[in-house]
Amino acid sequence: MSTEKEFLEAAKVAALAAGQVLEEWAGKFTVSEKGPADLVTEADVAAQNAIVSVLQPRFPEHGFLGEEGLRQASGVGNFRWIIDPLDGTTNYVHRFPYYAVSIALEQAGELVAGVIYDPSKRELFAALRGAGATLNDQPLRTSRFHRLRDSMVIASFPPNAKADSPPLKRFLHVINHAQTVHRSGSAALNLAYVAAGRLDGYWSTSLKAWDMAAGVLIAREAGGRATRMDGSRLDLAVPDILCTNGTALHEELSLRLGEAESGTGP
Repeated sequence: MSTEKEFLEAAKVAALAAGQVLEEWAGKFTVSEKGPADLVTEADVAAQNAIVSVLQPRFPEHGFLGEEGLRQASGVGNFRWIIDPLDGTTNYVHRFPYYAVSIALEQAGELVAGVIYDPSKRELFAALRGAGATLNDQPLRTSRFHRLRDSMVIASFPPNAKADSPPLKRFLHVINHAQTVHRSGSAALNLAYVAAGRLDGYWSTSLKAWDMAAGVLIAREAGGRATRMDGSRLDLAVPDILCTNGTALHEELSLRLGEAESGTGP
């Protein structure tokens, strides 16, 4: 029977393989007569296939949930791999170096292992339940900023968000209270950067399970905290997440996001 460490090592191999596929496909963008949308779909599918080709033979009883139409029920042990072969599609198309492969394993709804690989920087973020988080095998730890006014935070919101939409209202409200607020285009890397102490907090209401599963485990294992925006228990099936460095910043950022929702506060 496989151990959790073996699960993590297999996920690392799969992520590296997918990252190589993405970089190979990126080189075709300038020489192909196909449009970027067609090419990125093919790259996405090819990267997902590379992941499955590594994991499925090793763990034939495991289920799969992937962005590119991958749905396979789990068998013995109730394990399921949650896969995003390319998180940050728009960045990838424009060759903006902020996109990643995200792979997580859950058992009966509990996250067991997670890997996020940034092929452009060759950074491999990883975590195992109860064993901490690493970046290229070096231990990770979140930042220790306690106040929003000292913090660098980041958000995700839909590309078609209107000026009066809740996601944009939250973004603009937090700008008044944080040191810096960003929007990047890759939820997986946002979460990994919180784990690495490069960012102090992140929120979104537009994610799928495959966008956040690996990053949530990595952030938590690095000392961070992940909940819904109101502080309640996170549910990967619900597109509502607040992830921070685990300090009092979490409560303060949750408060500010709630003010934006209700239209109250300074």
